[in-house]
Amino acid sequence: MKLSRARLALVIGLAGMLLLVAVIVSPLLLMSMPSFLSNGGTTVDCEDTAQVEEASDSAASDIPAEYLDLYKEHGKKIGVQWNILAAVGKRETDHGRSDLPGVKSGTNYAGAAGPMQFLISTWGGKARIPMSSTYNGYASDGDGDGVGDVYNPADAILGAARMLKRNGAPENVRQALFVYNRAWWYVDQVEEIARKYAKSGAVKVPPQASEDCDEPLVEAAPNDVVAKILEFALAQRGKPYLWGGTGPDSFDCSGVIFAAYRAAGLSIPRTTFGQWPFGVKVLAGQEQPGDLVFFNSGPGTSANNPGHVGLVVSKGKMLEARCRLCGPIKVTSYQARTNRVGFTRPLQNPDVLEQLKKLQNPSL
Repeated sequence: MKLSRARLALVIGLAGMLLLVAVIVSPLLLMSMPSFLSNGGTTVDCEDTAQVEEASDSAASDIPAEYLDLYKEHGKKIGVQWNILAAVGKRETDHGRSDLPGVKSGTNYAGAAGPMQFLISTWGGKARIPMSSTYNGYASDGDGDGVGDVYNPADAILGAARMLKRNGAPENVRQALFVYNRAWWYVDQVEEIARKYAKSGAVKVPPQASEDCDEPLVEAAPNDVVAKILEFALAQRGKPYLWGGTGPDSFDCSGVIFAAYRAAGLSIPRTTFGQWPFGVKVLAGQEQPGDLVFFNSGPGTSANNPGHVGLVVSKGKMLEARCRLCGPIKVTSYQARTNRVGFTRPLQNPDVLEQLKKLQNPSL
């Protein structure tokens, strides 16, 4: 069918108007579109420190209510994805429902016991351990009865959360799962279950692990000295942990802090054991960037002799070099750490105050 000149002009005119509207409106549409259209993922809520994943219908129907509550409680407490914990529990013993040897008593052929299938040697040497005793392992008291019982779901799930956290979770879940059971097919199976248990269908990581949440920490520093400390420390993210390391290629927990202060022209003790008594003690809630946060962690340490330290970079967050198996140097949360001992402020040490005076007035 041929169009008359009048109709053809009308069609061309309408097309031009539509094109003009599209040019004007499309930037507004793009601005209002959800970010997953541009980068393949949803916007990260950088203020969400809990990362509480909603349970899917599959999780609610498959996981016993008691177990689901424990997975969520201890996952949040330790800082591990609850759906990963739940997937381990499913893969190991169907959330304690299995009647195979070692689930409710004794051990299986490999020496594993309980709903989370801990090796007795990894748990602490025996199935039931008084928490007042000295032991090496992941025995935990999840219900407050003073005993770490490998057959008790509350204790076993807490112990599993601690083990996963120790070995790289929540940032490096695959590595943590591989340490839990050294087979990549096992890791794949657990992750698949975890995705089905999450309403989002994903295994999320804390926002501080996302590059989208590299907030301007240096710009928010309370003064230029702290800004220099943070600038150096944050630049070490991604480098490996090395016991005794002071850089430039690798660091241990106190080594990266020692180097960061040195980059700002300040000298503080090299080791965690020296850094703990060096700074002025700061009450929890009053810490600020540049302060140090200490933990009762590692052989021969205690509440009065902490063995691990992190650098506070913002409220609730620290930069830490944790351990060889825990992944690279990174920014993590210290709020949920149950073994936190306290905070100190090296910048208030008398020796450091003198150093600051000389930096400000070199003629002194």
